[in-house]
Amino acid sequence: MTWQQIEQKLEGSLAPDIYALWIRPLKCRRCSDDLLELCGPDRFFCSWVANNLMADIKAAMTGLACQEAQITFTTDASAFCQEAAKKPADCRQEQLCLPSVAKTPTFVRVLNPRYIFDEFVVGDCNAVAHSACRSLARGSREYGRCLYISAPTGLGKSHLTHAVAHYILAHNPRVRLNYLSAQQLTSEMVRSIRAKKMEDFKRKFQNSDILMLEDLQSLTGRTKTQEELSVILDILLESGKTVIFTGGQSPREINGLESGVRSRMSSGLVTAISEPDLETKTQIVSKKARQLKLNLSDELTWYLAEQIKGDMRQIKSAIVGLKAKSSISRQTADMEMLKEVLANIINQARTVTPADIRDYIADQFSVNPDDLLSKSRKRAIAFPRQVSMYFARKYTRSALSEIGKAFNRDHSTVVHSIRVIGEAINNDRSVQGQIKMLDGKLYEKFLS
Repeated sequence: MTWQQIEQKLEGSLAPDIYALWIRPLKCRRCSDDLLELCGPDRFFCSWVANNLMADIKAAMTGLACQEAQITFTTDASAFCQEAAKKPADCRQEQLCLPSVAKTPTFVRVLNPRYIFDEFVVGDCNAVAHSACRSLARGSREYGRCLYISAPTGLGKSHLTHAVAHYILAHNPRVRLNYLSAQQLTSEMVRSIRAKKMEDFKRKFQNSDILMLEDLQSLTGRTKTQEELSVILDILLESGKTVIFTGGQSPREINGLESGVRSRMSSGLVTAISEPDLETKTQIVSKKARQLKLNLSDELTWYLAEQIKGDMRQIKSAIVGLKAKSSISRQTADMEMLKEVLANIINQARTVTPADIRDYIADQFSVNPDDLLSKSRKRAIAFPRQVSMYFARKYTRSALSEIGKAFNRDHSTVVHSIRVIGEAINNDRSVQGQIKMLDGKLYEKFLS
């Protein structure tokens, strides 16, 4: 009876998707004044609950006889499999997909537990994208079966795709869902080619019920990946499967895409998420503050919303910083504190240009930046130039032609350089290590 009371409290305090995915499957083996023993299907499941929901469970125990009890977790995969097998077919169709009883091949990238529909703030800037994602998650054909969402970094496109995956995993677990980035797709294809398992690669994605691909702009210059993706999309779209794409730009704005791939990406609803208006931003500020249990006055809420431009992740960063300052000083958050926090965040959020990347990479390779603008094809010059173009594409919002101008080159040279470095990363561990090291340094210098 006590565990049922705890469950009821958790159902009321947690988001429905989180409760359905992580709490409802738990079984109570023992509940006494000194011990609450919960059972899950495997170690991963129990570990996730212990690391992410322990505080919520303890809060739900407050006021009950077991409120001081130690919480422990055990696993019993066989019990969960047997219970699933006893369910009628029509019930099993909607049962939660536990890690131990997955029946269909699927790949889902790591999901942020907070990225669910209930946590998403809807405004005019994202209403169409939000509505389409909810519709597709529920299996509706109201918006068709193909969706492309374009938006700059930090405006919520990943939140929506994570929310779709969360909803599907909780409500329709037998669906064959493949959710990955375009970079991951390329890497998996390369591994399959090396292992001579391309048929397995094709079968896995061609048999998807739902395919979700993020960061489509990284397909620029990857001809082989685009060829395979075209075939996969033909099969999925012709058979009425669901396909969701996201990218930093719309399909027509991404240079270096094959016309066939561009056409397939644009075959359904194409919608963009723009920067929120002030009213929507204030709602985002208020929601983030509530999540972090920080009391903000209306004045601070509006001021923070007015100051943050572009990447909405900066709002959370500001609130985390404000909460830290408030806690350390043991004072209520005020305008002076907020301005101190924002001074760091806004100053660091400057625009990075291809020239910034070029000059920094030149310094790392101990060459003169002017050498990267020369016509020299010596490897000591050509390689840093290609690396600079690769990172300029990754860390700036500049078009390929604009990147080319920073090196006295045209956009086709940029496409070639991006492809060369991408292939080198996949095939040469030495280059892979160099790029990874430079990536960390660039992020720390320009974005951290």
